Amino acid sequence: MPLSADQVRDRLRGVAVGLLTPFDDDLEIEHEKLAENARTLYDEGVQTFLATANISEYHSLSTNERVAVAETSVDALPDDACVLAGVGGSTSHAQELIRAYDDVGVDAMMIMPPDHTYIHEQGLLEYYRELDSATDTPLVPYVRGFDPSVDYLAGLTRVDGVVGIKYALEDPVKLGAGVNAGADDVVWVDGLAEPFAVSFWAEGAEGFSAGVSNFRPEIGLELYEALSDGDWERARKLRDICLPYQNFRGETGQDNEIPGAISVSAVKKGLELAGLNAGGGAVREPIRPLSAEEERRAEDLYRQLEDDVESLIE
Repeated sequence: MPLSADQVRDRLRGVAVGLLTPFDDDLEIEHEKLAENARTLYDEGVQTFLATANISEYHSLSTNERVAVAETSVDALPDDACVLAGVGGSTSHAQELIRAYDDVGVDAMMIMPPDHTYIHEQGLLEYYRELDSATDTPLVPYVRGFDPSVDYLAGLTRVDGVVGIKYALEDPVKLGAGVNAGADDVVWVDGLAEPFAVSFWAEGAEGFSAGVSNFRPEIGLELYEALSDGDWERARKLRDICLPYQNFRGETGQDNEIPGAISVSAVKKGLELAGLNAGGGAVREPIRPLSAEEERRAEDLYRQLEDDVESLIE
């Protein structure tokens, strides 16, 4: 039985870990490895999971694969876990995907950032209303890749069915304005992971998506506890130990000038180093695997992270 809207809101007040998609050598999905990762992370204290998200290589998965990955995630986890599944594309395609996700029992729909070349704020709000009309399952829009107005953010909180907003703009001031202008029953989630957790929390965020916490969840759980307790000094220290690996994720990689190109590959390497399933680091195009040099850097950064975690978290 999927969680209620209030239960989803409660789970959004925490650390949302992305479930990366492990592939075999033929780039086919390894569902048992995905399920094992989900169960391991749950046993370590994680309660909120992002399936078929950007970090799951959403855009490289077919519709049937997205539904299958969501089903594997739901089936692998206990009933009190919250599984959000990514939804995007045209209105009719997104509605079809929502209905398929409903059939497998996901707890919320994470509506992916718009990938249209031309968008209109009022048209986007209508898009979310149309998606809401296809389901009773809560919606969590993902704001990223464009610079909306505060009025738009406020309007988004008032779309029926919206229980949370994943905010991934490097603008904490606009976040605070959106929180103040928006509906009180919507949970704002930091969609830029640990580096922005402290500043976004000060502006009204109540949860955050995982970066290094995808493979070292104890860091995110400790950071969330420190923020909840108002222990800003400890929260900043926990954030800071995440920065070297997170900054590595933001790099371009070789023969490329687009930032963040190695982000997924870097997290898959982190999963491998942490003893989780990463499918050997295999990724689908247009993502590229880490080079040998980047793998060595990831290993060094992971050891640094591990040392810092051991010194700060007993």
